[in-house]
This record gives sequence, C-alpha cells and structure tokens, in this order.
Amino acid sequence: MAFSANLNIMLKAARKAGRSLVKDFREVENLQVSMKGAGDFVSRADIAAERILKEELLGARPTYGWLAEEGGGIDGDDPTRRWIVDPLDGTTNFLHGLPHWAISIGLEHKGQIVAGVIYDAAKDEMFLAERGEGAWMNDTRLRVSGRTRMIESIFATGVPFGGRPDLPDTLGDLGRLMPVCAGVRRWGAAALDMAYVAAGRYEGFWERHLHAWDIAAGTIIVREAGGLVEALDPGADLLETGSVICANGRIFDTFARAIRG
Repeated sequence: MAFSANLNIMLKAARKAGRSLVKDFREVENLQVSMKGAGDFVSRADIAAERILKEELLGARPTYGWLAEEGGGIDGDDPTRRWIVDPLDGTTNFLHGLPHWAISIGLEHKGQIVAGVIYDAAKDEMFLAERGEGAWMNDTRLRVSGRTRMIESIFATGVPFGGRPDLPDTLGDLGRLMPVCAGVRRWGAAALDMAYVAAGRYEGFWERHLHAWDIAAGTIIVREAGGLVEALDPGADLLETGSVICANGRIFDTFARAIRG
C-alpha cells in the first residue's frame, strides 16, 4: 500500500535505528551501561539509536519539534508538528538479552497524534498507522480482538519496580482484575503492549505514569485498529498524564470499570 511522505520517513528511520540496535543486541554483554536511576538504565545503544532517529527525522523535516526520552525537547519552527520518540522502549529487556523491545515514533499535529510506528526489530515486526488509513503490521491489516467476555480475555500492564510509590495502586488493579479474566502479562515494553492490543494479541492494556514517548505511537495504532484509548483518569490529557487504558471496543467499559474501581 502507499504511505504518506511522513510515514515513509518514519519507517525508514525506524529500520535504520533498528539495524543499529540489533547489532548491539547481539553483543549485549559487552555494552557499557550507565545508570540513570533505580531500575532505569541507559546504554550506548539507546543513545546511538536516538541519534540516528534524530538525524533521519529532523533531517527530513527540520522545522518540526522534537520530544524524546534521552534528548529532551526541541521547539521547531513549525509549532504545530512534533516528533515524539522513544529510541528503545524495553531497555531493561534489551540489557538482559530478552528480545522484547521496540522503537516508537509518533507524529503530533496540532495536539493530535496523526501517525505512529512501533518497530520490534528483534522480530522484524513493524506496527504502523496513519489517521484514517487503518493500522498494519508489516503487510497485514490489524484489527483488535473480537472477544467480549472478560473471563476469556488477557490483559497487559506494567508493574512498578524499584520502590515506585504507585505499586499499591497496581496491586489493587490486579486484585480486582485477576479473578475475572484469563490472565495478565507484564512484558516490560509499553509500546509493544499497545501494539499487541491493536493486533488482537491482548484484549487490553493499562499502566500509570508513563511518558508521552511511551504511548504516542501506540494511541493511533490502537485507534486505527478499531480499539479505544483513554487516559486512566477520565477527561485527563493522555500524553500529559501518561496514565493510559485501552482495549477493544466490546470489552472496554467492563475492563475500565475493573481498573478504575
């Protein structure tokens, strides 16, 4: 299928950064790693991937703004458009040799995410979407799961680590959800959790205190696959709060009631 110029730029950037990350992933034991905080690591591979993405994305669209995990924010000459980028979502998995991590690129226009790419380079799965054009994984059209019964559904979340204060909230969520569903997965890469909801692999996903770069691309991919995405606190700004809930439309309300309490 034909993609827009901007989406083609995003795909090219993701693949180039993905090649760099895969090369480093094969030598993960030799990476020099610095520590940003408890349970939050940054590697040379992460920084190199962000540099590639910045060169590709801002090189092609130098007037756009920029927001990324490592490099912070840059105001562009065009105040209506901004790249929102996570060069390596699932860093801890990467550093432990677990092949479950991704590059996430969202394009924001006038406060709305209009295109998104999530690239699982280890498995060569490229999830992508543009507003009004549907969602895809490589050459396959994506649709959210059609399941309607909670007891047949599996969900994904992130469990806080390293003494984060939101652990009790998540444990409360699990206490309400686990008795009424088929299981909960914690795979450590929020962007891929959202991509998997879009692909129908999970029925839903929720997590608190993420960042805009974790969820920007996932929001449009889930929506274009037919799912619903909201801030965990109804009416809040999703990208500002970073607390998200998403699911297929048939099960969203029941799932949201279980999580929101």
